[in-house]
Amino acid sequence: MDIRIDNADIVAILALALLIALLLAMRFRPKTWLAIVVEALLANAAAFAAVLAVEALLA
Repeated sequence: MDIRIDNADIVAILALALLIALLLAMRFRPKTWLAIVVEALLANAAAFAAVLAVEALLA
C-alpha cells in the first residue's frame, strides 16, 4: 500500500484542522494559551489521521 501526500491532501489537512479547531473551541472554550496549543495540536492530529485514512481506503 503506497500512501502519497500530494498538494490536495495538504489543503484537505489544513481545512479539516481549521474546522476541527473551530468546533473544539466552540465546545470547550479554552481560556489559557496552553489549552489553545493543545487544542490546535489535537485538531492537526485528527485532520492528518482523517486524510491518511481516506488515502489508505483509496489506495
